[in-house]
Amino acid sequence: MSTTPDPRAVLADPNWLAHRYDERADAIQFIRLGRDGHRAATFITDEHLPADLPRCAIARHYAVDLAPPPAPVHFVFHSAFCCSTLVAAALDVEGHATTLKEPVILNDIVGFRRRGAQPRDVAERLDHALRLLARPFAAAETVVIKPSNIFNGLIPLALTMRPDARALLLHAPLPIFLASVAKKGLDGRLWVRKLMLGFIRDGLIGRFGFSESDLFGQSDLQIAALGWVAQQAIFNDVASAFGPDRVIRLDSETLLDDPVASLHQIAQIMNIDHGSDSRFADHVETTMGRDSKTGTPFSRTQRNSDYQSAQDQHADELAKVIAWADHVAKAAGI
Repeated sequence: MSTTPDPRAVLADPNWLAHRYDERADAIQFIRLGRDGHRAATFITDEHLPADLPRCAIARHYAVDLAPPPAPVHFVFHSAFCCSTLVAAALDVEGHATTLKEPVILNDIVGFRRRGAQPRDVAERLDHALRLLARPFAAAETVVIKPSNIFNGLIPLALTMRPDARALLLHAPLPIFLASVAKKGLDGRLWVRKLMLGFIRDGLIGRFGFSESDLFGQSDLQIAALGWVAQQAIFNDVASAFGPDRVIRLDSETLLDDPVASLHQIAQIMNIDHGSDSRFADHVETTMGRDSKTGTPFSRTQRNSDYQSAQDQHADELAKVIAWADHVAKAAGI
């Protein structure tokens, strides 16, 4: 049930998260969720949050008018199955950074755009959503936002609108990405098709020259691979447009080879001082040694074993799709 606290109190309190954008009412729905709640949730989406959290809605322009000056904001953009949730958790250190794992309000902006909203209106809503998300738990903290990868078509707009923002572009190598999809069974295969539908609406697939009937005739893992290649194209364009001073690229295996060095590099480009190097290293090693979904201990050896099992089970299909994807990428100049 919605509550009706004083809007000024809501905007002054970072425990009230800007959670959803209601385009019909042109209002922002806030939920009350403290730092521990953020950390406990795999993602800050309704399926991962308690159903009885206090909620309230505030007219969008009124909420923005009441918002305090925004904190510095940086981004972790990703192509899925690449340890991005672990990276977000590792960057979250009290007194230094607040991280937001897949805030749904950004998905709402994507949906608003895909339903035909005018570019000016999309930009305004995105600007306001980022402003309302830039409310860390402590005044000195930076905010690091890890959107869902359905947001990737809006990366250029987000970085243009926030010229001081820095971004990590994180991906898993294609064989690992495809093995991740395959080992999830039907759920994984349906997910990549849904992702592809969104990318088509975003205009991200046209460069590959496939007709609707071509796409309909592709296998699930071909669709997965094409979506992966499309995201690499976005990352290439972003890296070229914004340069190494603002964007760092990383793959999951390099990250896992040396997580402490990788996280130091990410924190450095985002201008996040995590204090004691040794304490931060301990925090990173502890965080990266856990399953991002369950929080239980999970080693690199276990992860490799899981992927190897999926790769062995689907070896013929994976080999053919990887070769096909290489051809598609080269033909598109990626």
